[in-house]
Formats: sequence, structure tokens, C-alpha cells
Amino acid sequence: MARPSQTRSRTPARPTKPLWRRRLVLLIQIGVGLAVLAFAAMAITVYVTRAQLPSFDQLKSSPNGQMIRVHAADGTVIVSLGPSYGDWLTYDHIPAVMREAMISVEDRRFRSHIGVDPVGMARAIKLGIANRGTGRRQQGASTITQQVARTIFLSNKYDLGRKLHEAFLALALERKFSKDEILELYLNKVYFGGGAYGIDAASRKFFGHGADHLSLAEAAIIAGLVKAPSVYSPTADETAAKDRAGVVLSLMEETGAITPGEAADADIQNVKFAPEPKQNSVRYFTDWALPQLATLIDEPTRPLEVWTTLDLNMQRAADTAVRTNAPAGAQGALVAIDRDGAVRAMVGGKDYVSSIYNRATTAVRQPGSAFKLFVYLAALEAGHKPDDSIVDEPITIDGWSPRNDARHNIGQTTLRTAFAYSINTVAAKLGQEVGFGTVADMARRFGITTPVNTHPSMVLGTSEVHLLDLTRAFASVANKGVAVTPYGITKVTAGGEVIYTQQIDTSHVLVAPYVAAEMTDLLQTTVNTGTGKAAQIGRPVAGKTGTTSSSKDGWFVGFSSGLTTGVWMGRDDAKPVAGLHGGTAPARAFHDFMAVAVANRPVEQFDTQVTLPDMSIEPDEESYYGQPDNGVFVDDDGNPVQPEAPQPRPSRDQRVDADGNPIGDGAVTPDEDAQPRPEKLDQQWMDHVLGRDQQPNRPRGDRPVGAPPPVRPQPGYADPRPNQ
Repeated sequence: MARPSQTRSRTPARPTKPLWRRRLVLLIQIGVGLAVLAFAAMAITVYVTRAQLPSFDQLKSSPNGQMIRVHAADGTVIVSLGPSYGDWLTYDHIPAVMREAMISVEDRRFRSHIGVDPVGMARAIKLGIANRGTGRRQQGASTITQQVARTIFLSNKYDLGRKLHEAFLALALERKFSKDEILELYLNKVYFGGGAYGIDAASRKFFGHGADHLSLAEAAIIAGLVKAPSVYSPTADETAAKDRAGVVLSLMEETGAITPGEAADADIQNVKFAPEPKQNSVRYFTDWALPQLATLIDEPTRPLEVWTTLDLNMQRAADTAVRTNAPAGAQGALVAIDRDGAVRAMVGGKDYVSSIYNRATTAVRQPGSAFKLFVYLAALEAGHKPDDSIVDEPITIDGWSPRNDARHNIGQTTLRTAFAYSINTVAAKLGQEVGFGTVADMARRFGITTPVNTHPSMVLGTSEVHLLDLTRAFASVANKGVAVTPYGITKVTAGGEVIYTQQIDTSHVLVAPYVAAEMTDLLQTTVNTGTGKAAQIGRPVAGKTGTTSSSKDGWFVGFSSGLTTGVWMGRDDAKPVAGLHGGTAPARAFHDFMAVAVANRPVEQFDTQVTLPDMSIEPDEESYYGQPDNGVFVDDDGNPVQPEAPQPRPSRDQRVDADGNPIGDGAVTPDEDAQPRPEKLDQQWMDHVLGRDQQPNRPRGDRPVGAPPPVRPQPGYADPRPNQ
């Protein structure tokens, strides 16, 4: 029997959303919720900050900066630095061209944004991604309102926390003050360089009149300063200031603030700047020392008292020595460092008023034979001794063949004689033996911060150096091989509270004491019997001369009685200076300065004593008879070149033109410069002039280069090397 069919009612199933879609919706909801909360928190923060902001009148009267008084070592105030303020100009009294120039160059969307500029922020993020890992500072997002917030309430410290704080303050300022009030605050408070805060102070400093009647060209110059006051300041670089003003005019034309015709009529090149008041040479020192405050302290508001290492008597002597001895048409620089690193004197040029360029700390020039300090340090550390024998003979290294200027080789000699008379072939031999990379490492070890090449010619000083770095290296030798770090600030106080004190680090040993003693032995021989005789001051002196191709640079660096002094002379355009050699004007400047600088210091003997010969040759102006010691045989890249013809050397009394070239027949004063040349420059002649033929019992080294070194410890030192 058939079963009746059964019918079942079925309800259609609901489609189920995929899991990933449900999760995405949830994430969006959470994100929207967090965004709402963040916006609410930001709004609350902005309005709380707005309520706490001072009134407009209070902001107008708030201080703009801090005063800094700089003291010499004896407490004398040598420089007073700090903000200068002009008249406060209301918005209506600020020339329209000044307002438009600043908006065009600093914040072209000033009238439309809310305090922060999303477009600018996007640009900053893009630049940040592009410059990631390059070490370049992030930039591009600050509005005028943010700059007002930073100027009045914050410091220039650059980090994310400060930028966030700055953004909230900017949003609050926009909620409390009008755009015109914010621009008025900005133009009266922003820093324009030279200690000038506000457009009126800047106008009076740079143009000699108030800012209420600035021309378009003058307004463009002032507006261009904000980006980098020290770079574009007319007092530092008039050309750079005018070039930057041209960029400002282009931006004003681009934004429609001025017409092309107005831009063309601005005539920036004929703007007249107010003359700067005279400054003396201590500004070279303060310009070098004071920027270090940014890394030493964090005190942006309170007045500062800064005590420095500068010795005013030494500074005056240094200034006189450079001015008196620098050849006509040439510049000079001098720096003196005490045994603990204190910089006692610094002269960066003959006249700070005409040139603020500091040739002691900023310029880089080839040191010539003064660089042989590092060659011989490397050789001594490798086991050589000052009296070891070496053969002065022709040598070729990788196609480079250095020659001695006299075109002679004396054969068997000693390291002492080779160093004293700057024999080039011996320096090349030593560099090849120890390795040119080793010599470069030694230079860097002793504080040379500029690049050092490893071409064979580097042993003759073809790598450029700073005078301060080279002087520091010699000071470390004088300090028995312990590193000397130059410093200029000893103490800083704020409101009577000491907020910084210099700490001397004596823990960094560069070479063993006996190596430093042996190097000092060689250096004092140079002064007593070699190319540095003009640096003698009647007490023990150790030092080295240096001269570069065609007499473009002259150096003398040496030390006595705990004070190390470096002198450089030459032209800024690197043209030759007739008669300039390290053993002439620079050595004489060293003598004139040190005679005053160490006059009241006790005489200090070196750990090794030089036995002076009964007679000695006249200094040979580097490599025997008066020619450069490095570039005569190599070009600036260290490649061999033909030697240049010797140039006549003027006497001290001979007239020279503005470029330092002799006027007239170029005759040499016989009693000062005439020297009979030997017929043959050999070891017998060298023994005679050094007095060795009168000292038959004096021991002489006879070890050729490459042989195991004998052990000859210097007096007062225990040689740590095992007997061989």
C-alpha cells in the first residue's frame, strides 16, 4: 500500500558575509572611533591651550632672546652679544611690501590655513622619505604661526615632541588671534641675524634706517634672511644676501604680490648697506668658541656669562706677529694651544673688519713638509730611532720620483739629518716602508679631520688640513703622546648658577711616551740646526716648517714651555707669494709671538737633549736651498710634474707689490740671504756642517731601512720592547 507523500515547507537560507569582510568593517568602525576620540582630544587640547595663552599685549612685551657676556681668561669682558630691538611696528605701519615678501617666501598659504599647513606637511613627509638615511634635517612644514609659537614659547631643539607642541600652540594661536595680529607678532620678533630681532632692528642694522619706509629691494633682502641668517647676512656675504633677495622677488612675482615690472625695478644690486662697526681680532676666537654653547648647555632664555681660555696678552702678541710678518698681499693665521687643550690665542686673518673668514679653523691648505710629522711618527712607532742610518738616493714609487730641491742626494745619512733638512727622498722611503695607509691613519689618530689621501706623494703634505688640526697634532706630541683636544670655554653661568664646567680628558694615549720623546728630539733638531732656525727664542723649542708649490703656503708649527703654536701664511686665492717659505715669515711670526707668550713661564727642558753642532748650514727654506718641499714635484692631485724654475727671494727690506711680488731687480740682500753653495752635497760635507768631523767619538746609527731596530731607550723612559 502506497504511503502518502509528505510535503515539507523550507525557508530560504540567509547569505552569510565572509569573515574577512566582517573583520574589515570592524576595523573601520574602530578606526573611525579612534579618529573621533583623537579629534576630540586634539580639540580639547587646543582650546585648553588657547585659554592659557597670554594676551596680545603680553606677547608684545615678552623677551626675544638672551644676552651673552664673554670673558677672557683673566675675567675681562671681551664681547657682549645679545638681541638688539628696534621699535615695535603695528600691522598698519609695516610696509605692505615687507608683509607680502615674508608671506611669499615663508608661508604662501598663510591666509588660508588653520595654523598648520597640510600641504606643507605632506611636502615635509615626502622630503623626509627621500632624505631618509642621508643625515639631512627634515624641513618644509613650519607655517608663520608655528614659527611664532616656536619663537615665543619654545626652543630651536629639533625633535618630534617639540614639533607636536609647536603644532598645538599654532592651532591655539589661530583660535585666539587674527591673521594680522599673528603676522605683526612674527615680523616684530623673528630673528634676522647679527643679533637683530624684528624687522625694525634688522633694517637699522643693515640699512641704517627704520623699517617703516623699507623699499621693495630692502624688504626682499630682510625676508630672505629668515631661512639662514648666518649664511645670507649682508655682513657675512653681501653677494649671497642679494642673490637670496632675487629668489624672494621671484616668489613674490609668482604669488602675485608684485608685478614683473615691479620686480625688475627693484634694483637689488644697488642697495647700500650700513657700514659695520670695527671689530678686533678676538672675534675670530669668539666666532669659533660661542657656537659650541649649543652642544654644551640647554639654556635658551636666561642671560649667560661665558668664561673662556683666551689670554689677552697672547692675543695681542699673536695679532701683532701676524700683521708684522705676513707678506704684502698675503694673509696669515695663528693659533696657540696650552698643554691641556686651552686655546690661548687665535688669529684668523690680518684684519677681522675686512674679512671675518677664519683661516685658523675653516681654511684647508696643503701643509708641505709639516705633514712629515706623521711620516716620522709612523716610522718611530715601527721601530726606527732618530740616529738610524738611511740612504738618501733616487727612488721611484708607482711612477712617482721625488727629488730634493738641490738636485743632489747625499747618500748615507740619519733620520735626524733627513728630518732636520726636509729630505724628500727619505720621507718617501719611510712612507713606502711603513705604508702610506699607516701614515694616513697616524694623521687621523692625531686629530686631522680633513680627508687624507694615500698617494705616495702624501708624505710631502699634499692632503689639505686645518691649521687648528695640525697644531693640535703637534700639541699631542708635546704632551708626551697623550691626545690634546682644543677647547675655548671653561665655564658658563646663568643667574649666578654654574651650568657648565670644562672637564679635561687625559686618558687618550695616541703613541707611547718614548715615541713622542723621539719625535720631539727630531723636531728640536729642526729648530736648532735645520729649516726652523728663525723660530729660536732662547729656550728649548721643537717644531717643523712647511712650504708648498711655488710658495703658495708657508707653515711653522712648534712648541715650547707647554705652549704649542701654529702659523700659516699665504693668499686666499692660492697664488704664489714671492719669498714665502715656512722657515721665513711663519717662523719669524712664531718667534715674535712665543717670545712674548712664554716670557713669564719657566724654561722647560725636553726629555731628550740636542747636542748642537759647532757650525750649521743656513736654513735651506725646506729642501736645502729655498724651494717648496712638496708640490714642486707633484700637482694638487699628487701626480708628477716638472719642477718650476726657482723664484728670487726678496729680502725683508725689499719692496713688493700688492700681490707680494718683488719690485725692481729682485736682488737679494747679501748679508741676510746670500749663501755659498758647496760644490758637492755629500755625507762628508754634511758631517762637516753638522760638526761631526769634530766629534769622532759621537755614535752614529748605521742600520739600513728594513733592518731590525736596535734598542736605544731615551733618558727617563723605559722602552717596553724586548731586547733584540
